[in-house]
Amino acid sequence: MKTFEVVLTKSFLVKILAENEISAKEYSEFFTSDIFDISTNEDRKKYNFEINDIECKFNPSYEVTEL
Repeated sequence: MKTFEVVLTKSFLVKILAENEISAKEYSEFFTSDIFDISTNEDRKKYNFEINDIECKFNPSYEVTEL
């Protein structure tokens, strides 16, 4: 098999308790992660692939709204 590098963009809605908008934005960016391989052995065999590594490259927040 060949090795490929793929760039993905994902969006999350994070509800956070913080002292202000700046802290909410910074903490949401820094302390969140959804970076793991959820494929099963069956998936990898059936579709003939293997994820070797996942690394967060870009995690900006775009909007902060006080609730």
